[in-house]
Amino acid sequence: MRYLWRAFLLMSFFLATGVVAAADRQVVSLGTGGVTGVYYPTGGGICRIINRARTEQGIRCAVQATEGSISNIQRVLSGALTLGIAQSNQIFHSVNEQSNEGRSPRTTLRTLLGLYPEYFTVIVRKESPIKRFDDIKGTKINIGKVGSSLHETMTDLMQKKGWIHTDFDSVLNLESEEQASALCEGRIDVMIYTVGHPSGAVREATQECESRIIEVADAQVEQLLSENSYYRQARIPGAIYRGNIKSVQTIGVNAMLIAHSQLPEETAYVMVKTLMENLEQFRQLHPAFARLDPEAMAKGPFAAPLHAGALRYFKETGLIE
Repeated sequence: MRYLWRAFLLMSFFLATGVVAAADRQVVSLGTGGVTGVYYPTGGGICRIINRARTEQGIRCAVQATEGSISNIQRVLSGALTLGIAQSNQIFHSVNEQSNEGRSPRTTLRTLLGLYPEYFTVIVRKESPIKRFDDIKGTKINIGKVGSSLHETMTDLMQKKGWIHTDFDSVLNLESEEQASALCEGRIDVMIYTVGHPSGAVREATQECESRIIEVADAQVEQLLSENSYYRQARIPGAIYRGNIKSVQTIGVNAMLIAHSQLPEETAYVMVKTLMENLEQFRQLHPAFARLDPEAMAKGPFAAPLHAGALRYFKETGLIE
């Protein structure tokens, strides 16, 4: 009897202090990207903020390094990940993708909130004769792995320009983290990267071989923007990379935090609430987050509909009417 009473007292203590909550916590997994990109610290920042409130909220967040947007979308849809970070153009294509049998577009992907802009960034060595985007024709370029956001954007731009692969000296499919060394070593003449800034890979290129960022803006680019809502005009800020003092006009997409429609509404609500109520802390976690805007994070435009839990929070706070 004495042992039962002691066990009862211990259980009462654990319940009162929240120690037992560890067994009851919901663990959410968050797919990011490669450790050299911005997605990985973004995911780390999101999980850090959620985990600070885990005692009260009962949710623990775990970061997973992945191959990026496409992998994250596929794994969220399959249930292998709870959350993912993905680019708006990749989300658009996934949501609107139809099978050869003509089935309806996917509707199970949901947006929790918008994050930050990612910029189509074109970089050449300091001594390069390339001055504008059209000048890259005939050179050695990298267009990324098939299925990557970079590859899709370059494909869209090349179609608008009327370019094909044989118009270039060589067209490589390098991983993002390989590009800076390939540029500085002369294996490619042009480094192209869709990324949030500041970026470690862009910093490496500008420091190791004094590279410069060139403008992407002309009539064909304007047409691409007008025809595709997931692209937007953007300016890469100046003075964040060595030798690149002025801001540079380009195009961009938005990074989004996504989930499956089956994620419980309360879980989505709690996570979005926690992130938005700690937005100032979030802004301080990485320079790319400095200009996070609550209204843009809530209103999009979004390629995948807002999750019911996110919508509930944004309506409660007046960010959405």
